Amino acid sequence: MKVAVTGAMGFLGWHVCCRLRAVHGVEPLRIGRAELADQMLLHDALSRADIVLHLAGVNRADSDAEVEDGNVEIADRLAAAVCRLRHRMTIVNANSIQSGTDTAYGRGKRKAAAVLATVCKASRVRFVDVRLPNLFGEHGLPHYNSFVATFAAEVAADRRPSVTNDREIPLLHVQDAAAALIRAGEQTELGELRPRGEPVLVSWVADTLARLHDRYRTGEMAELSSRLTVNLFNTYRAFRFPDMFPVAPDLHADERGVLTEIVRAHGGTSQSFVSTTRAGQTRGDHYHLHKVERFFVLKGSARINLRRLLHDEVVSFHLSGDTPAYVDMPTLWVHNIENVGDDELVTVFWSDQLLDPTNPDQYPERVMQR
Repeated sequence: MKVAVTGAMGFLGWHVCCRLRAVHGVEPLRIGRAELADQMLLHDALSRADIVLHLAGVNRADSDAEVEDGNVEIADRLAAAVCRLRHRMTIVNANSIQSGTDTAYGRGKRKAAAVLATVCKASRVRFVDVRLPNLFGEHGLPHYNSFVATFAAEVAADRRPSVTNDREIPLLHVQDAAAALIRAGEQTELGELRPRGEPVLVSWVADTLARLHDRYRTGEMAELSSRLTVNLFNTYRAFRFPDMFPVAPDLHADERGVLTEIVRAHGGTSQSFVSTTRAGQTRGDHYHLHKVERFFVLKGSARINLRRLLHDEVVSFHLSGDTPAYVDMPTLWVHNIENVGDDELVTVFWSDQLLDPTNPDQYPERVMQR
């Protein structure tokens, strides 16, 4: 399966590319603004693809006309390339439930879908229109991608977001949206798909993020008993990393030795385990899509390295058992822990879910790219 993704550098595009790599073992052809602006580059990328996930679009601009026309213009460019190719492929269009509204964004998405549907029918190209509800997730931009990103950023900065128009909104985590788009490219049915979001009040989202923050700011884990809550927590945690870490909890010492708390979790499932690591050895080199995980160094000298998936920059933390401390692993960040000392390294690991060998939510990849 060869997949091309337009808008691959955006919020939804990044999550789709991560999922293609993690779950399907596919390295997608990433089409950004440069390729969309150059018909030769776009033609070359599309000619190598069996499936095109069209995610590029304009969400915000200086005027309504730029939003509406911008979405249509991108669709026109893709349609022109499809016409010239005469290549058997599937086009999956990331549409929005707002395409049924009379807003600039809604009109633009509706017209863009019509452009692609018409050219695909004429070119005998499979076309699937996926109408997505309101998306949220890790590394969304505040005041741009989602009100959830705006709320999460406010809460992470220790401010309480205000709710001026409380109403019920269907929310879908961006990884679930990515899964729906990829499935649409693999299936044989044509037409329109409508992945369902979970309807929640805007005020409930604000209250839940505030509750998660009130616990997490002290190092505690709030109850993570539902998938939606975990996804909101991981969205919020993306705004706390890396500045929050490492965290050194209080030590309680007497003549017997030292006692420190590793994690305090309020409800839900969780699992803890301890490891020893010899000098010069490394553990990890993988990432998770949903799992919440904590590395707590009790003894020895460690370096924890993390790299956001599909990015190059590596963030590193040095921890020592002389001052026991922990770092929480953000989702969609490749991570490992190295013993950089001469003595044995002792680390306690905690995760919010019990290990499921058939679905461990663990995908191998090296932090350090060579």
